[in-house]
Amino acid sequence: MYDVIVAGAGPAGVATAVALVRQSGVRVLCLDRARFPRAKPCGGGLTGHAAAAMRTLGLALRVPSVACRQGQLVYGDLRRTVDLSKPVCVVRREEFDADLLAQGRQAGIEIVEGEGMADFCVDAQARCVSVRTSAGRTLSARVLVGADGAGSLVRRHLQKAVYPGAGQPLRLARLELPAPPGLPAVMTYDFSPLDDGLRGYVWLFPVPGGKVNVGAMHFPSTDLGGRALDRLLARTLLRHGIALPGPARGWPAWPYDPAAPVAGPRLLCVGDAAGIDALTGEGIAVGLEHGMIAARAIAEALATGDFSFARYRTDIRRAVVGRELALDAWLAALLYATPDFRPWLGLVMFDDRVLSLYAARVCGAEVLADRKLALLAALGRHAFLGQARTRAIRDARPRSVL
Repeated sequence: MYDVIVAGAGPAGVATAVALVRQSGVRVLCLDRARFPRAKPCGGGLTGHAAAAMRTLGLALRVPSVACRQGQLVYGDLRRTVDLSKPVCVVRREEFDADLLAQGRQAGIEIVEGEGMADFCVDAQARCVSVRTSAGRTLSARVLVGADGAGSLVRRHLQKAVYPGAGQPLRLARLELPAPPGLPAVMTYDFSPLDDGLRGYVWLFPVPGGKVNVGAMHFPSTDLGGRALDRLLARTLLRHGIALPGPARGWPAWPYDPAAPVAGPRLLCVGDAAGIDALTGEGIAVGLEHGMIAARAIAEALATGDFSFARYRTDIRRAVVGRELALDAWLAALLYATPDFRPWLGLVMFDDRVLSLYAARVCGAEVLADRKLALLAALGRHAFLGQARTRAIRDARPRSVL
């Protein structure tokens, strides 16, 4: 009998387990079907919130990274470059996740690779969760944490019970390529494929070894298959002097929904299983912060005997990570799900105050969700300047390179 079984050993799972084992006497087992290093579709940017969460957890960045001191927004002929007060370190997720796993073991977590959770059952009479693993073992725990990604069995169980019709996931595609000569060492977000049906952006992030991490994020306001996503990615990369050699590997990911259930009796979701940033697709900082919130809730349950986790969803919503995720869900709906993206893209591309606030948030120096007056002021400016900004967006429309 374990106190806690964590299904999934990515950043969210390791963060939850590390936060728990630092509390004396908590017995934690972390399971993952994969063997690390394993592939993960992600830009690999460690934002200020990710760095702060790692410091709190006592985790260190020990793998090679590229420190980006600028971000760049692109739409057709328009380019806006924003300075970052603190660099965002870009890592390879394969290396980063494997090293977090190693640090988790050093902290005293029992971690099993190559053995995932195949099924589970909450046993109310025995006051535990019975977990059947992919290796055929049956294990028991007082709490089960679903850190098992977009296909989370825990998430599926919770949503099937009380939240039918959960919608569609985000789509992500990513691969790593040699960087062409002269490619700037900045984090580039290219919104040009909005014009061709993508509801998201293409990213180009520098990684160690003279390579570039490229990928695309698509918000599920329209149906876009893998082949169409590859075509849009290839077309956009050509504008940056990069030829796509073949299809990118794609994954689904759930956007954060404040109304979605993320907990039940003896069950919690963290990381991708609880929902990532709908505007940017960021998941590393989200998973690390979720892990700390989950650990506090579990510690309280172990101390009081109340394993309902009735307040967990509210705890996430009220925390910095939840407030930021809720704001970005609203912004994503405006930019990606409205019939015409141009007015809202004009706000993003031309309002210097919005750009500086978002850059400060990326660096961890600002909680954008707490700057409501500044955001309202930006909307007020946009009411007067929006038509001119929209015309400028139309004039900058991307030209086909194929």
